[in-house]
Amino acid sequence: MKPLSRKHDELEGLRSEGDLNISSRRSEWAEKNIDPETGRWLAEDEKYFLRQSLSTPCLNVLAACDGVNIQDLQGRVYMDFHGNSVHQIGFRNRRVLQAIQAQLETLSFCTRRYTNLPAIKLAKKLAELAPGNLTKVLFAPGGAEAMGIALKLARAATGRFKTVSMWDSFHGASLDTLSIGGEAIFRSGIGPLLPGTEHVPPPDPLHCPWDCGKQCDLRCAGYLNYVLEKEGDVGAVIAETVRSTPYIPPPEYWREVRKACDRHAALLILDEVPTWLGRTGTMFACEHYGIVPDMIVIGKGLGGGVFPLAALIAREDLDVAPERALGHYTHEKNPVACAAGLATIECIEEEGLLENARIVGAQALQRLEAMMRVHKIIGSVRGLGLLIGIELVRGTTPRQRAVEEAEQVMYSALEKGLSFKLSMGNIITLTPPLTTTPEEMNRALDILDSCLREI
Repeated sequence: MKPLSRKHDELEGLRSEGDLNISSRRSEWAEKNIDPETGRWLAEDEKYFLRQSLSTPCLNVLAACDGVNIQDLQGRVYMDFHGNSVHQIGFRNRRVLQAIQAQLETLSFCTRRYTNLPAIKLAKKLAELAPGNLTKVLFAPGGAEAMGIALKLARAATGRFKTVSMWDSFHGASLDTLSIGGEAIFRSGIGPLLPGTEHVPPPDPLHCPWDCGKQCDLRCAGYLNYVLEKEGDVGAVIAETVRSTPYIPPPEYWREVRKACDRHAALLILDEVPTWLGRTGTMFACEHYGIVPDMIVIGKGLGGGVFPLAALIAREDLDVAPERALGHYTHEKNPVACAAGLATIECIEEEGLLENARIVGAQALQRLEAMMRVHKIIGSVRGLGLLIGIELVRGTTPRQRAVEEAEQVMYSALEKGLSFKLSMGNIITLTPPLTTTPEEMNRALDILDSCLREI
């Protein structure tokens, strides 16, 4: 296998929500845990796929998944507390698989110019679930495409092309979405981006340019209002309601942003691609803040962890571009994907998974706060529902990101049967299925506790 390691200083500016993990520790783990057969398949993968950051070289080869678990070619089973935020109802959910199989027997594809019952029913369901008067829907194959539709609709509705979004944000990897995104690993060196894409600091008190400390004082919201006022012709503010790292704004933040958008006639577009569908304990994350955006972009788990499916949900009065092709994607109204989406939402509603996410998430935070008193390397714990972040730091003034220690914890946890993502290099991010039981959560936290004791 080829060397994977990169110098720490080479990676520092590229650390993001994504999971790099190409240090020497990664090479050591591979030498210890990858058998010859798996190694051959990994070499084949590298031979035939274009290499790109965040996904190559691959860590391992998976052979099966079920519920909260994934299994590799060697038969080792891991609790998957990563899941790319698609497995809210667990992998291979029987309700979803049965809906897919039934739909495949009748209508497996919807030709352009036609519609179909699963698509209509799913759009109606989303309109019923969405807050306020968000009742108009367009489907797309993925979150980036759905965000692209939102950008075009905002231009059509306002006559303005300028946007304001957040540094460090992620809205997709297409040129339009990385223009509004704020991560260097996607933006740097790629050439001219969309014009008029202004950026402001995110509502993150731990990484705030104003040094707010642990308590946000809303200067970030005030600065956003200042930019809207000075620009004067911004069409939309685009932001993640809650970042997947996670960054969790205080309740007042979104209320202030909503007022600023209204004051300056800018649309508010919330990106909830990974955080809707119960991840935070409510169907939509913005429900925690008591505000209604003008548009909301969703995706990830909408396809039941099987199909790629995303959607834009907009205010009814924003249905202003019937003569334009806002999306026009080949699989826009894929009946099989929509059947999976309907089954996914039914599962969450009928099995009480929103309440489960709130209960299990609250129990996990309580235990993690107790662990923070034992493990001084834990600088903070934060979460909503089953979106949980554990920040590892060294020192006090200033605190430094404990990147090497975080990787040590991650690779040790993999050997003990727990998989999760490292965000920003030092934040252990836990996003388990909403089906996770208290026993499964405690088992995962037992593993984490054991790994932290090894540092």
